[in-house]
Amino acid sequence: MNPLVSVIMATYNRANLVGRAIKSVIDQSFNDLELIIVDDASSDETPRILSEWQKKEKRIKIIRNEINLWQDKGLAGNLNKAIEEARGKYIARIDDDDYWINSDKLKKQVEFLEKNSGYVLCGGGVVVEDKFEKEIFRYLKIEKDDDIRKKALMANPFAHGSVLYLKSSFEKVGGYENSKYIEDWELWLKLGKIGKFYNFSEYFLRYLGGHDNLSLIHQKEQFKTALKLIKKYRNNYPNWIPAYFFNFLQYFYALLPVFIKKFLHPVLARLKQNSF
Repeated sequence: MNPLVSVIMATYNRANLVGRAIKSVIDQSFNDLELIIVDDASSDETPRILSEWQKKEKRIKIIRNEINLWQDKGLAGNLNKAIEEARGKYIARIDDDDYWINSDKLKKQVEFLEKNSGYVLCGGGVVVEDKFEKEIFRYLKIEKDDDIRKKALMANPFAHGSVLYLKSSFEKVGGYENSKYIEDWELWLKLGKIGKFYNFSEYFLRYLGGHDNLSLIHQKEQFKTALKLIKKYRNNYPNWIPAYFFNFLQYFYALLPVFIKKFLHPVLARLKQNSF
C-alpha cells in the first residue's frame, strides 16, 4: 500500500547534519509516509550515516548518484529524480541542514489539503539559527491565498523546507525547472496557476542561517534569475513592476563592497522578513 506522503531530501557531504533532519521526519506524529533521500555523490561519511538510518527505519529509501548531479542541473535535478520514485499523494520537502520543529507539521498540512480541494500547496513559518544552534530570528510567511498572490513576484512566498504539495499538481505543471537558482520559487508560481496557496501561522521549520555569505558570482546569478522569473510570470500575478524594481535593487546590492553590505544587511533582511 502506498504512503500518503513522500518526504523528499537531497544531500551532499552533510554527515554532521543529515541525521538531525532525518530524525525530525521520523519523529512526526503523522506516520503514513516515506522518506526518499538522494545522496548526490557524497565523499564524506554521509553514505554510512544514511545506511545506518535505513537499517533502523524501513520507510527510508536511498538513491545514490555516482556523479554529482548538482553541477549540471542544480538541486532541481535531484528533487525531480526523487519525486519520480515517490509513491505518495503529497510531496513534502526538507533540506539536509534543516529540521522540522513541530511534530504535527505533516498531520496539520495533510488535514488542510484533504479538506480544501482547491488548494495545491501549503507552508509555514521558519526559525533561523546560527552555526551554534542559537536562534537569530524567526518569521511567518503571508497566510491567505489572495494576499500571497499580491506579493508572489516580490519574494519567494514559501519556505522550501516547510511545504506540502500535491504530486499530481507537480506533475501537471512539469515539476522543478532544471536550475541552480530559485527552482522552488518558480514551482510555486507554476502551481499557483492551477490552484490556491496557504501558509500556516505556525513555525514548522528551523534552518541554518549564513546563506547570505554567498560568493558574488552566486548572488549575481541568483538575482538575475529572479528578474527573469518576474518577467516570465508578469501576466499571471499582480504588481510585477514594483517586484522587478525591488529585486533589481537586491541585484545592485549584491554588487556593493562588503563593508557597505555589513551595514545595510540587517536593515534589508528585517524589511524583507516583515513584508513578505
